[in-house]
Amino acid sequence: MTLKKSWVASANDANHPFPLNNLPYGVFSTEGSDPRCGVAIGDMILDVTTAEAEGIIALSDVPLFDVPFWNELMEEGPAVWAALRERLVALLAEGAAEQDKVESLLVPMEKAELHMPFAVSEYTDFYAGRNHAFNVGTMFRGPENALPPNWLHIPIGYNGRASSVVVSGTDIRRPWGQLKSPDHDLPAFLPCRRFDIELEMGAIVGTPSNGPITVQEADDHIFGYVLLNDWSARDIQAWEYQPLGPFQAKATATSISPWIVTKAALEPFRCDTPAREFELLDHLKDRGPMLYDIELEVTMAPEGKDATTIARTNYKEMYYSAAQQLAHHTTSGCPMNAGDLLGSGTISGATKPERGSLLELSWGGKEPLTLDTGETRSFIEDGDTLTLKGAAKGDGYTIGFGGCSGTVLPALDNPYEK
Repeated sequence: MTLKKSWVASANDANHPFPLNNLPYGVFSTEGSDPRCGVAIGDMILDVTTAEAEGIIALSDVPLFDVPFWNELMEEGPAVWAALRERLVALLAEGAAEQDKVESLLVPMEKAELHMPFAVSEYTDFYAGRNHAFNVGTMFRGPENALPPNWLHIPIGYNGRASSVVVSGTDIRRPWGQLKSPDHDLPAFLPCRRFDIELEMGAIVGTPSNGPITVQEADDHIFGYVLLNDWSARDIQAWEYQPLGPFQAKATATSISPWIVTKAALEPFRCDTPAREFELLDHLKDRGPMLYDIELEVTMAPEGKDATTIARTNYKEMYYSAAQQLAHHTTSGCPMNAGDLLGSGTISGATKPERGSLLELSWGGKEPLTLDTGETRSFIEDGDTLTLKGAAKGDGYTIGFGGCSGTVLPALDNPYEK
């Protein structure tokens, strides 16, 4: 597929993240206005809420965009998702007959504030990147015991906090928690000292289900994808995770990028999961290419200073696809809802520059990073801004997600002080 030309000139730049091929969904506001649904096209945002109110977009007998989130569209199902995309292309393509109706509905992106693009129903985070799991397991158990016995057979996950999922640009407060240093007999309640990120992709469930679904059905149920940063308090995690896994170490915040890139926009970039040591059971077997070739990177910027790229990797490194994760999630009969968010797990490549967390990049703090500013980091310091970026590169066009950023604020002196 090549670049689709739009009458919005900025959308025709081969390196712009929001061409007509993309059309990601978000929620925005301008000065003095309430948040509303919008679609990114070049440097502009199409006000979809107003377009529906004026009858330019009509997909249902009831309004779908009179609320500041995209869940209402999700619940309509894949046929309506496809109809909206077809209508948007018709309105924004070069030579569109209705250009004059749409021009007044475009808002410059620089004048807009971006909000959470959907209401998160529930949130599950997985541990499905092989290189990350091997690296972390090697640090704590040695290479011979790095992967748990079940890891190569099922996607491991835990249920996280939907209430703490925030949009890019939201500041992140360093958490307090119960820590125990190896040289102390008892734990103490202190601010986190080993705060970290995890570079992930988030899959958004669009079609609800009630009972087990197949991998192919799961793929059909996914509405779109966002970048996802699973902020992690490693010292809290080290003390609490046995025997039931992550809890408070992962509850502080999860940041997502502001634009939902639809599965339809990513179709040209499908690729297979990696080769496997063991054949998966039938209910989890791959049903064609279900990963995506999406280039990813992480930057770190100390307060008031330029950013350094600290990692580059690719979503195709995942061992399990989002469809396999979703299918596995339903095997117990667990209902899934429109707006459920599935974190992929940390995405790391085979080499050090491809590691998607500071825990791996600094090898547990033993090998500090040197930033372009000359400063060193083992974990995140107060004032640091971490940004995830992602893009799929096509023939003369780019499918981007917008950045996923957060700045870490100092821990409160007294977390219970109101």
